[in-house]
This record gives sequence, C-alpha cells and structure tokens, in this order.
Amino acid sequence: VQLQASGGGLVQAGDSLRLSCATSARTFNDYDMGWFRQAPGKEREFVAAIKWTGGRTKYDDSVKGRFTISRDSSKNQIDLQMSSLKPEDTAAYICAVSSGSKWGPIPTMRSQYDYWGQGTQVTVSS
Repeated sequence: VQLQASGGGLVQAGDSLRLSCATSARTFNDYDMGWFRQAPGKEREFVAAIKWTGGRTKYDDSVKGRFTISRDSSKNQIDLQMSSLKPEDTAAYICAVSSGSKWGPIPTMRSQYDYWGQGTQVTVSS
C-alpha cells in the first residue's frame, strides 16, 4: 500500500489549507482512511477518519468544526480541508490506511492503522 500526501505549507493563523493523500484504486475503494498528526516531541495523534464508503466521518474534538475530511473518487484520494488554523495545529500530517476495520466502527486509534504515508508539514504562524 502506497500513500502520497501533499498540500502542506506555511500559513498564518486563521488561514485555510487543503491536504490530499493519494493511493491506489484498490486501497481507496476497500479501506478506511484517516489523518494523524505529530508535532516535535509529541505523540502521534488522531485528527480525522472516513469510512471506505464515504458515508461516515469522525474528528478529534480539537479540530471538529474547523477540519473536513472527504473522499475524491475521481483521484483515489482523501482530502483534509483545514480552516481557521491555529498555531497549535502545527505538525506533520500523516495519512493512514486501516485494512481491518471495513465492517466495523470508524478507526481512531493508531493501533488500528497498518499503513502510513510519509507526512506533509503544516506550520501555522501566529
């Protein structure tokens, strides 16, 4: 499973940014996918996830109402639209695939994901 994340950058507080994570058609159509983030010296934390059907999404409370995860079937990718960015959103954003949760709840724990991308850096200045 290959995951290619893109869209990171340096923005100011209050700005918006859109991240994308492209993968193969098989992966995109069969597996749940999500975004995590990791700031220097901190644990990797859950941000958002979406079911393989696209019908359900879940967000960490820290980003709820500001971030939106979606699926783009024409490009076999998931997107993370981030708005009202804050300095505390600064981190490497990493997309991931959960191959074992297809018929269960939306996965939100690191241990539920078994494939990881390389990450894209988001830096929010105050």
